[in-house]
Amino acid sequence: MSGPLTGIRIIEFAGLGPGPFCGMMLADHGADVIRIARPRPPGLFDDLDRHDVLARSRRLVNVDMKTDAGMTVVRDLCRSVHGIIEGYRPGVMERLGLGPERLIADNPALVYGRVTGWGQDGPLAQAAGHDINYIAINGVLHTIGRQGGKPTPPVNYVGDFGGGGMLLAFGMVAALLAVKNGAAGQVVDAAMVDGSALLAGMVWQLKGAGLWDDDTGANWLDTGAHFYDSYACADGKFIALGAIEPQFYALLRQTLGVADDPAFDAQMDRAAWPALKDRVAAIIATRTRAQWCEVMEGTDICFAPILSPDEALDHPHIRARGTFIDVGGQPQPAPAPRFSGAPADPPRPTRPAGRDAAPVLASIGYTQDRIAALLASGVVL
Repeated sequence: MSGPLTGIRIIEFAGLGPGPFCGMMLADHGADVIRIARPRPPGLFDDLDRHDVLARSRRLVNVDMKTDAGMTVVRDLCRSVHGIIEGYRPGVMERLGLGPERLIADNPALVYGRVTGWGQDGPLAQAAGHDINYIAINGVLHTIGRQGGKPTPPVNYVGDFGGGGMLLAFGMVAALLAVKNGAAGQVVDAAMVDGSALLAGMVWQLKGAGLWDDDTGANWLDTGAHFYDSYACADGKFIALGAIEPQFYALLRQTLGVADDPAFDAQMDRAAWPALKDRVAAIIATRTRAQWCEVMEGTDICFAPILSPDEALDHPHIRARGTFIDVGGQPQPAPAPRFSGAPADPPRPTRPAGRDAAPVLASIGYTQDRIAALLASGVVL
């Protein structure tokens, strides 16, 4: 294994969404991430597991944590690592006997990473929820949508992954660096409600400056403005414009044929935006997406065609950058960001259960006889 996190060993308690995303990010950059999952019947979800992007580049050990022998294995593994990742509701790990107080006592340098929707405390800490709920309560979802319409959930990018898994990965690396510099192990509490609020920092900047209207879709970054929006082309496909700066806006006007039209002079006149948006929409609708690409793409207009995931794979810039790569015959997003001095190995496909248990247990000093007994009993698979 290679990459900037080579030498770091992480236990990831298998779950959904943000926890696996964090584990993927750490594994993508060289960490040895071992997923601990509960055994399940062969064949169940096998096809889905084979295509699990978020589980790539890991080793998998199935452990029956309902048994004393299984719990011993888990605690021994946690003694051997630099950090753990868990994404269960608050209190679940404590009830299992795997809470931070116990595991950090076993391993005082341990970084104990926790990701939840609502956080480890607060009135809603024990409530169920999903991405849409966490970004609703902190004001983020209110900012995503069109004027006069209802807020539109951005899939689960903002809460689960941006505000949850990615910030947990940052927190884990920050805490691991602190341990390297002499600090004790600690808990990293990554709450999606907190992290997604942080991602909206620029909205709070604009609000503070009196430049943000509280109405959804009424601002220059949320589709309120004619120069920052998506538009339909003659072929039913779409383009994206983001000509905010005056010089970029001037180039957009020139390309649209409205450079001399005084109606477009007051770029930031909110009262004029609806009428100007209609004008721009009418102009864009006269040509196909490919035709607009010919005159706008690669210029300082701040333009891009809006591509489907399949179309994105074939775009020249995306191909040149290697933004997507083949992992086991499946296109997947490539690891990001990139490091010039310590490039990581290419991601590995998701591993099936049963291949990693013996070498993982051997790496923490278990004898071959003990490993064989655990495998034969079904406690470890």
